[in-house]
Amino acid sequence: MAGGTKRTARSETRQVAALPWRLDEGALWILMITSRETRRWVIPKGGRMVGKTDPEAAAQEALEEAGVKGVTDEHSIGVFRYAKGLKDGGQRQCVVSVYPMQVLIQLGHWPEAHQRERRWMTPDEAAAAVQEPDLAALIRDFAATPPVI
Repeated sequence: MAGGTKRTARSETRQVAALPWRLDEGALWILMITSRETRRWVIPKGGRMVGKTDPEAAAQEALEEAGVKGVTDEHSIGVFRYAKGLKDGGQRQCVVSVYPMQVLIQLGHWPEAHQRERRWMTPDEAAAAVQEPDLAALIRDFAATPPVI
């Protein structure tokens, strides 16, 4: 393709995600949200943002999509891949870096409140709720070595 780069079938869009968590009486809880279109259970995620580090962008997505604020880990716990459905019926392959975020504030109103449901789940419930096997494994691995606060 003259004058540009050709997107191949193997190219992937990079995204970032927050894995919102809290401890309640020693038990670990994961905050899950529904996707806007298919209503399946996911974690807050979106594109990388100019002027923000990936952990900062993940925290921004958690605020907009789940209405939570907290402390986001600077290190990714891994990646998962999924096929994003496009409006034209096609798909785009995405690879998502996941950043744990300890939730300190849960807002009653947030930008996408009218578009999504949010629910606190045990790690087993959260892993079972997602469709992406890699994301389920990341949730299980995170729960196996609970964060220390």
